Amino acid sequence: MSTSHRYLPMTDKDRTDMLKTIGVESVEALFRDIPEAIRYNGTLPMSGRLDERALLRHMKGLAERNADTEQYTSFLGAGIYDHHVPVVIQHLASRSEFYTAYTPYQPEISQGELQAIFEFQSYICELTGMAVANASMYDGATALGEAGALACSAAQRKRLVISRTVHPEAREMVRTMARGLNLQVTEIDYADGVTDLDKLQAAVRAEDTAAVLIQSPNFFGCIEDLQAIEPIIHGQKGLLVVSTNPLSLGLLEAPGRLGADIVVGDAQPLGIHPAFGGPTCGFFAVTEPLMRRIPGRIVGQTVDRDGKRGFVLTLQAREQHIRREKATSNICSNQALLALCASVYLSVMGKQGLQEAAALNWHKAHYAARELSTKLNGAALPFQAPFFNEFVLKLPLEADLHQLNEQLLEAGFIGGLDLGRLYPELHQHLLVAVTEKRTKDEIDAFTAILGEWL
Repeated sequence: MSTSHRYLPMTDKDRTDMLKTIGVESVEALFRDIPEAIRYNGTLPMSGRLDERALLRHMKGLAERNADTEQYTSFLGAGIYDHHVPVVIQHLASRSEFYTAYTPYQPEISQGELQAIFEFQSYICELTGMAVANASMYDGATALGEAGALACSAAQRKRLVISRTVHPEAREMVRTMARGLNLQVTEIDYADGVTDLDKLQAAVRAEDTAAVLIQSPNFFGCIEDLQAIEPIIHGQKGLLVVSTNPLSLGLLEAPGRLGADIVVGDAQPLGIHPAFGGPTCGFFAVTEPLMRRIPGRIVGQTVDRDGKRGFVLTLQAREQHIRREKATSNICSNQALLALCASVYLSVMGKQGLQEAAALNWHKAHYAARELSTKLNGAALPFQAPFFNEFVLKLPLEADLHQLNEQLLEAGFIGGLDLGRLYPELHQHLLVAVTEKRTKDEIDAFTAILGEWL
């Protein structure tokens, strides 16, 4: 074995035999087609070799430089949240029959995996109030992009109207997919933290508007008036697409019962660790008329010839199964393992547990909002719209939010998002998230540190 790279499972003889087989005298000869002038002939600026123990110590040191939610108290949300993850989720998701089952390509021998996906679909339908859900999407942002594409295909129109209160990254995803499909995207401004209904009414046109895309609770944490938005788009024969936080549905009415045609979102709040931003798991649910247009996989329940319950992949209109130009989507997979985590979470929590968790998020966020807006000199809540577990805090003009978050880190807190980075008109505004994990002492300490700094 090579003494210089002992971790490579290849001997010097292996290398010599391979070079001989392909008729090349050396490894360097494999690169002779690359002009000498553009080759890098020096030594890359890398550290020297480390033994296993030293390497592990080095990697552990790098990991400890991260500000994770085990060591820090997080008030940062903006799409990824620090929720409680019951330990049973990791125990079940770590079973080899789940974490090694990448995808059910042979459904007849993947019954356990298919049943887990079927249960996920059933939970999503119950949460959202929709008729059909798919096996999951990559994340909430791609789910919203796929929803826009589906709406345009179903309505035979080429324009999407999306609120600026939708997550900026999700809006970018919608625009990216729209470019590839030659669709138009019109953004609607907000008023008091929610979609401006007058501007929405003016933008929706029967001749070209396929759908209105709304997020509720939205990026600012505010709850949109879906009952008022629904007739605006349905009156023009278009579709209503709603992106939602699934945990909020333990407290809020299901979008499907408020007139939504497509409901999407990210399952990360349902027992999936933040993990420095991902991976997560998107969900996608539709009304029955749209069932055959749904992207990705759907798992169905059936019986075999002996009458025993079984599960199959059904309505497979993906580009892997039919001609690309006829496919509903080019999504080729699903987040089966993370969908399992969400299913276990919902099973463990139950209906009452989900309602209690949602209520804790609401109450703690409102307590924090009151404390911060009344006890901080010059701070205020700029929006009066109702909110779930996230809210916008306006700070005095002289406050340096970057410096503020640096000081919070030193004190053991991960602060909120500086909204001025994404919304120029919200300079000096902080987006603060409060989940069920935050205690009264943590909220009070966070308020006190901000008060001292201001």
